[in-house]
Amino acid sequence: METVSKAKSHGGVQGVYRHESAVTGTSMTFAVFVPPQASSGPVPVLWYLSGLTCTHANVMEKGEYRAAAAQHGVIIVTPDTSPRGEHVPDEKDNWQFGSGAGFYVDATQEPYAAHYRMYSYIVEELTALVAAEFPADMSRQGIFGHSMGGHGALTIALKHPDRFASCSAFAPITQPSTADWSRPALEKYLGQDEIAWRSYDAVALIEDGRRFPEFLVDQGTADPFLDTGLRPQLLKEACAGAGIPLTLNLREGYDHSYFFISTFMADHIAWHAKRLRK
Repeated sequence: METVSKAKSHGGVQGVYRHESAVTGTSMTFAVFVPPQASSGPVPVLWYLSGLTCTHANVMEKGEYRAAAAQHGVIIVTPDTSPRGEHVPDEKDNWQFGSGAGFYVDATQEPYAAHYRMYSYIVEELTALVAAEFPADMSRQGIFGHSMGGHGALTIALKHPDRFASCSAFAPITQPSTADWSRPALEKYLGQDEIAWRSYDAVALIEDGRRFPEFLVDQGTADPFLDTGLRPQLLKEACAGAGIPLTLNLREGYDHSYFFISTFMADHIAWHAKRLRK
């Protein structure tokens, strides 16, 4: 693992790191904020998954999470959203697919299967690297994300309720198998058989019997993608039918940007920290 940069912030350290990934077959960059409490021993870990077109840097620079993470003594891990490189298949004119749009799935279709394996990268490889290299208490993990990353957080939590004690999302894509901006990507990554898509669809996973103790979701009412891509009502209906407690906050006048995310970031971190202390 290579250290790209380090900076002191709120008594902790914000670092950016790079490593060669066996899972994606590429060099991968990620960021980790370690709070000051880690100097006394391992602390809980909170994973943040970013949305379409983002890298690790978007939330690091705009998310305003460090003060709250330092207050509550939580490590924040912010991975990239896709593999990158000259040899990685891409559609450079399509912001909803390829570079910056890995959708947190393991692709099964050529030519994407060799590199677009963000699900295994997050759940297996990067998890092991964080456990080995940082003062992380891996028995206390939470996960959250935004938009495509909210989709990733929900699906990963539903498939790993034994690992994650908490899960929240900002404006998540709740049913990507039917949303206009994710269906084409799932077909290219996973093939035309829509049954294969259900493993990466939060609503479908709940319908198929997956469970998680509770979810927190914040959604802006002025989000331009609300009705066609995000559709939080579908998650609300699925959770109600399955008996999963869902706190759905509809934030009047907020859009899809990091102005929205940063406004409620501290609330989410405090919510996670309370559950990670148990």
